[in-house]
Amino acid sequence: MNPYLTHLRPKSDLYGRSWAKPRLNMAACGIVWASVPGERSHESFTAPWGGGVQANRTGAPDSLEITSAPKQTPKWGKVLDQTRCIGCHACTTACKSENEVPLSVTRTYVKSVEVGYFPHTRRSFQVTRCNMCESAPCVAACPTGAMYQRDDGLVDFDKSICIGCKACIAACPYDAIFINPEDQSAEKCNFCSHRLDIGLEPACVVVCPVEAIFVGDLNDSASRVAKVVNREPVTVRRPEKETRPKVFYHGAHQATLDPIAARRPGGDSFMWSEQTAGGDHVVSGHPESWNNSSAAALLSYDVPHRAPWDWRVSLYTWTKAIAAGAYLVPLLLILAGSISWDSDIFTQAAPITGLLFLAITGVLLIADLSHPGRFYMIFTRPQWSSWLVKGGFLIAAYAGVLTLHLLATVVGLGIAHKMLAVPGVPLSIMAAVYTAYLFAQSKGRDMWQSALLPPHMFVQMTLAGSAVLLLLAPAIEEAAVTPLALVLAAGVLGHLLMVWGEATLTHPTAHAHLAVWEMTRGRFSNFFWVGVALVTVGLTAPLIGPLAAPVALAGLLAHEHAYVQAAQAVPLA
Repeated sequence: MNPYLTHLRPKSDLYGRSWAKPRLNMAACGIVWASVPGERSHESFTAPWGGGVQANRTGAPDSLEITSAPKQTPKWGKVLDQTRCIGCHACTTACKSENEVPLSVTRTYVKSVEVGYFPHTRRSFQVTRCNMCESAPCVAACPTGAMYQRDDGLVDFDKSICIGCKACIAACPYDAIFINPEDQSAEKCNFCSHRLDIGLEPACVVVCPVEAIFVGDLNDSASRVAKVVNREPVTVRRPEKETRPKVFYHGAHQATLDPIAARRPGGDSFMWSEQTAGGDHVVSGHPESWNNSSAAALLSYDVPHRAPWDWRVSLYTWTKAIAAGAYLVPLLLILAGSISWDSDIFTQAAPITGLLFLAITGVLLIADLSHPGRFYMIFTRPQWSSWLVKGGFLIAAYAGVLTLHLLATVVGLGIAHKMLAVPGVPLSIMAAVYTAYLFAQSKGRDMWQSALLPPHMFVQMTLAGSAVLLLLAPAIEEAAVTPLALVLAAGVLGHLLMVWGEATLTHPTAHAHLAVWEMTRGRFSNFFWVGVALVTVGLTAPLIGPLAAPVALAGLLAHEHAYVQAAQAVPLA
């Protein structure tokens, strides 16, 4: 031991290691190495980042040598020890205070489930928050990079470039992100990164009275977090989503980790609260008439949740299908020899209808943003892994083709129609089906993770495009009525077959099964069955002509609303 250093009583740091705070021998040097008083600090500045002060004897008794250890970027992880948690909600309160989280939303909270039958029951807790995924779907889905991953693995956010599209909320399989009602930007737990950056523990760690929450460097094998994760039985939430969370649960009951394992209370009356069913509200737990677990588990406390995308997204999928199909369907008829290249349906009705419904689609998308004035950031600072960005550029390119097509009609440049068809066909198809890939980025919405969705959206665009043009055909080109009616009937048949497969095939997960149940027998069953009935009328289009078109379009809109909303009605937390 260095004779010029003495030690105070042993202490324990953030990582669970016993250590003694060194100070220089007063008699030898006359100085003291004092720590900063007040807050608990951890070794992040000496272990993960390196550097420090070391006293070495070099001949003079009062000499100090400054040494620098190799820098190492930490990999932050958190352990939630549910064997210790007492459900006091101190972490929730501390988080709200530290991060100024407003009422009605929360970055972290404690969920409780009653397990067993009286008198053999117990209350199990689960602390719920962002899981700091290694492969974070919210980062991939964010169109502007407002959700981003730091070098130390923390998923953080930049509110100054958030457009409020809610794609990150839809993408998160853990329902950990929300729109702050005061600044209208997305936020979530970020491990109190502002505290970690200055060597302090997150607020929830500091305040927990039983030390059920601790954070540390997973790259440091001596840290408490690394020891627990590597040596103790721990689990993560929804590992099948392949997000590789860095929040680990020790001793958590499965009925708390699975968001639909516990039954929701009768009348939706939770402990200390009542949750409203309907609208964009998502009530936690599974409905009493639906069950995927044999466990005797009753959800007793949870916070309210909301679906990220409302009727505007349902309507947008419908208007976009019309815009895409209005151009593609006439081209198909031209290739089949049913109409000519100079047909008014193709030269006039197609581009005008396409541009009109694309404009409506754009208005709906912008109106759905909580920061509509920032929509331009999708184009000025695109984050290319986001299908919202890819879709924005696809729609813009498709709108350009339609505009040139209409200009060619005005100036009488017929050859341009054939040239524009080369990029127009793939762009119209991708403008319709890219939403399937956008929905697939929503990893928590299992019903949207379907390989049938892209072809289904292609079928829907033919249905929608032919129906709108069939309404216009009698006034524009009578000869196009019959071929358009046949295309409509074919599109309706394909749509009904796709819906039948979606509703009756075995679903890969319980979450997908519950979403289909909500669509066909639950909250959105009225929209679903009305949609099926109205769309079926489209099969009679070859007999009744244009009269079938508005009925089929109304049915498709009802189906779109049921499909989009039912997938979001499944609780994720």
